[in-house]
Amino acid sequence: MSANEKLLDVQHVTVEFHIGGLLAGTLLTAVNDVSFSLESDKPEIFTLAGESGSGKTTLSRLLLRDLEPTRGKVLFEGRDVSTIRKRSEFIEFMKQVQPVFQNPFDTFSPLRRVDAYLFDTVKNFGMASNRRDATRIVDDALRKVGLSLDEVRQRYPHELSGGQIQRVSVARALISEPKLVLADEPVSMVDASLRMEIVNLFKKLRDEQGVSVVYITHDLATAYYISDRIGIMLRGYIVELGPVEDVLERPAHPYTQLLKESVPEPAPEKRESWAKHIELGTTEVKEYGRIGCKFAGRCPQVMDICREADPPDVQVGRQTVKCYLYAEHVEKPQAGAQP
Repeated sequence: MSANEKLLDVQHVTVEFHIGGLLAGTLLTAVNDVSFSLESDKPEIFTLAGESGSGKTTLSRLLLRDLEPTRGKVLFEGRDVSTIRKRSEFIEFMKQVQPVFQNPFDTFSPLRRVDAYLFDTVKNFGMASNRRDATRIVDDALRKVGLSLDEVRQRYPHELSGGQIQRVSVARALISEPKLVLADEPVSMVDASLRMEIVNLFKKLRDEQGVSVVYITHDLATAYYISDRIGIMLRGYIVELGPVEDVLERPAHPYTQLLKESVPEPAPEKRESWAKHIELGTTEVKEYGRIGCKFAGRCPQVMDICREADPPDVQVGRQTVKCYLYAEHVEKPQAGAQP
């Protein structure tokens, strides 16, 4: 990888699904012309936040190469991941890009001991040539998340707490020494008292291990606390993207502004003040099929053009905003006018 090459580069990605059959069904655009990137020389936590049905989980499946885009490209270290075909190439890709899923108890079978999964991961990625080295690697990974092999050896998932088993899930992801961890709703199944414990793990990975994280969530509180940058998703689009302080403290898009009304005002010095669990709601799926801006039906500043064509991406300060309010040559509604 060259010095100026990006670690992850998502280029105008679109994913379409046919719902109800190819002939009589409906075409659903789950991800629509999404672009963002992570630098190779600057580990960060990049968050994709959105309500249920926003497209963030579909996007995470793309990043893991579980789906292929209808249009656009996902590049990892300069390579289009859709061109990975050989088993050896796929294994190498998965060594570098590791997932942490929502429910850790779905990751581990209740009939199998937890440490067996960790040793299997070492074996599958060819990380050790003997049992002694494998034991060291497993114990090192567990210690990075505040556990040890002695604590989990010969134990079944139900013998560990929710926080412990999710930390084991993170440790498993770290065994291959990845450059990118994709964490899809990793705290939604964890008790509130353990939520900060888990999100602090990802900050530690960034700061101490140099691992970048794509953090996917519907919880704006942990998003604010953990993120360097954030992209707000709505019906397949990223409608606002930028440094988390700008997006969540000084939102530009009307949708993000609406979200801010649901959260407490943070103390500038203390992200911990966003301790309340704030969730994005769920709205009607028909917004996916709406022509123009998907937020037009709920936007207090809607204009006629919003219902006619997709808004452009406009740079507003350090944020990229998909909204006609900031586009040039658009007639804005007069103050006091009814939408």
